[in-house]
Amino acid sequence: MSNLLYIIAVILIIFWAIGFFAYSLGGLIHILLIIAVIAIIFRLIRGRSL
Repeated sequence: MSNLLYIIAVILIIFWAIGFFAYSLGGLIHILLIIAVIAIIFRLIRGRSL
């Protein structure tokens, strides 16, 4: 499950980078960035506790 979260986070960061340069989705792309960062932090915290 944590690998899936990490993959989703990486994909969202890639989409954010594409959107940042293309300016196609506006504010929505920044919400995706926040979700990706939260997923990475969640994975780091959970990885250390196991």
